[in-house]
This record gives sequence, C-alpha cells and structure tokens, in this order.
Amino acid sequence: MSDIIRRDPRAEWIARNRLHPLHAAMQPVQHSWMGPNGVIRKNVHGVGFIGPNGIKRIDRSGAQQGGAAKRSAAVEVQLPLHQVAAPAFYINVVPDMVGGRLSSHDRDLLGLARQLAGADGAVLAVVFGEHKENAFATAGVDRLLVLEGHEFDGYSPEQRVQGLRAVDNQFNPRHWLLPDSRNGGGELGRRFAASLKERPATRVWQIKDQQCIGRAGAGQQDLARSLPRMVLAAAECADPVSDTRHEVLPVELSTALARSLPRIEDLGAVAVDPAAIPMAEAEFIVSGGNGVKDWTLFHHAAVALGATEGASRVAVDDGFMARDRQVGASGIWVTARVYVAVGISGAIQHLQGIGACDKVVAINLDPGCDMIKRADLSVIGDSAAILQALIDAVEAYRNGARRDVA
Repeated sequence: MSDIIRRDPRAEWIARNRLHPLHAAMQPVQHSWMGPNGVIRKNVHGVGFIGPNGIKRIDRSGAQQGGAAKRSAAVEVQLPLHQVAAPAFYINVVPDMVGGRLSSHDRDLLGLARQLAGADGAVLAVVFGEHKENAFATAGVDRLLVLEGHEFDGYSPEQRVQGLRAVDNQFNPRHWLLPDSRNGGGELGRRFAASLKERPATRVWQIKDQQCIGRAGAGQQDLARSLPRMVLAAAECADPVSDTRHEVLPVELSTALARSLPRIEDLGAVAVDPAAIPMAEAEFIVSGGNGVKDWTLFHHAAVALGATEGASRVAVDDGFMARDRQVGASGIWVTARVYVAVGISGAIQHLQGIGACDKVVAINLDPGCDMIKRADLSVIGDSAAILQALIDAVEAYRNGARRDVA
C-alpha cells in the first residue's frame, strides 16, 4: 500500500462548511493550544490511539499523532444512502456531459431535480453514448438510462430528440430538466420542446412554490411564471447534492429506437488556434505566474497541450504576457473546464477569477500556498521540470497514436 498522502477535496470542503451535517465529525482533535498568558496548553485526553484490544496507547515518539494528523483530511465520508424503491413519479434530467463527465452546471441541475423529486420521486438521468463519469451516486441520480449507439455521436440533435421522445413515452416524467447552456443543452431542450408542442421555461435560476423565475432582457430582468413541464435551467439554479448518495439503478427502454435518416450531417470539429480563443470562452487554460522562470518553455508547453495561455497580474506587470491574458478579478473571469496554474501562489483576486472553473491543477514549489489549497490536483516541484515532462509525455502519446494508425 502506498505511503503517499492523498487529499480528499470533498472532506476538506465539509470541514469548512459549518452547516454540513458531517462538519463536526471532520474536525481534527486539538491536542495543544496557546492560553491567554502565552503558555502552551495540552489536552492529555486527546493524546494517543486505541489499540487492537481496545486499550488506549500513547506513542511518545509522536509518530502516531503525526500520522493521524496527516490523514485527518483524507477520512472517507460515508454519506447516508437515499433509496426510492417504487417512485411515484420521475424527474428526468439530460446533462450536457461535456467530455463524458458531469460539469458544475450539470450538478446544479441535478440538485434542482432532487428538490423537485422530494421523498417520493426519483431523478432519472438520460445520457447519450459512452461516458466516463463514476460519481452519479453523489450527484443525486436515482435511475440512469444510457442511450447507446453511433447515431448519437457528434452533433445529432434529431436522433437525440427521437430518443428523448421514446423516454418520454415510457416514463412519462413530471418534469424535464435540461441545462440552458451553449454546450448543446439549450438547443436540444428547445428542439425537444417544439417536438412535444410545449412551451419551456428558459434561463431559469429559481423554482419555488410551483413558480419559476428566469432571466430575460439580456439578463437585466426576471420573468416569473407557473412551473411548466419542461425547464431549461441556468447555472447555479440550485445547490448540488452534497449530503446524500443514491442508488443509480440502471434502466432501459422497453422498445427499440427507430432509426431514421438524419437531415444533418456532422463533419467533425473545426480546428481552432487556442491562442485565438477569448479567455472567457476557453475550456482549457494554462496560466503562468511569478514562479515561471523559463517562458519559452511555458509557451512550448501550452502549444503542446493545445491550451489557451493565461497569466497572473504579476506576470503581466512584468511584461511576460499581454494585458488581455490576465486572469482574475482585476482581469478576466474564466470558466474553463480545466485550469492549470503554473507558479501562481493564489492571490484573492486571482482565486476569484477562477472560481467558476471545474478542475484546477496547481504546479508550485510551495505546498502551503493558497492555490494549492484551492486546486483539485496539486503537483509540488520545479515548474520547468514538470512542464518538460508534460511535453515529453504528450509527444510520446501522439507518436504512439500515429504508429497505431499506420
């Protein structure tokens, strides 16, 4: 078994959230503290550990205490299981699943579905094609329906609408929820609503007492209406599920899908220069800060990874990057799916600017900096060596793929 200490971001988040039901269980035991007179006080009852025979032991070397302290943040949280044996109704959700995984928008949508389902209903997630997600249970999914087939690959709105109509006929859900996003959910939801001859509620950000409120007028006005059967929800429409886990029972369609000749042909993605993508729209950003010493290597790594370049305010002020590449509250707020911070300590303005990013990777020499605390994955080491290793790994992967094709 590896001795590497693994971080558990979820456990750390629960430890910071005082309103979470498991907050008290995640607090580390305080063994010593400074009294009002400056004298260090010790909790003699908190020192030691329980042996295999149930007797409390004290390790004078401090090894046990240190090991326990290091692993306090990695305690596995066992959330209560929510089960719905015989659902009274269904709340169907069609997540975007960009890259085969749930995005933060998808999790907000599932949180809203969980509120509408209550104790008697079940949340049914409809996913097209293969996926890589293994956290449906903690996202609030009670039933999972995967519509497989090559006809759903790429841009295929007609085939997807046909699949959703088959799901609608079989399960007759009380509500349909789709993300009102640019990743396909907004268009698919409007096509599906037109197919069912229903008027959906769009850009919804709040639902309460069978009333929904949506944005209008370029986001300057709110429109309230009765809750329809189909809802296209905006980001942050509800809090994601965090205090329960769910069964994620697989379900299938009772009838085979009829395949028709589509009128739309997908010719594949168009290659775009990452440097030409606006920062606010980029999905993969590699950002450099004061810790980057070799900027030529940094640019080479960004090109090899196919990422859009960003920078901290310090790097911009020093003239290493243009002003339109500055990330943060004093620069540009980004919503990337992956944000790689190279040599950035994590000033509050920078952390505010990346608050909406799904996954943050930090490369830094200082394990105690704020960016390391914010990151989902941290790599402690010299940035030049790590970037060179990334470049070598990407080139080796691409060369291997070319040989396989040949």
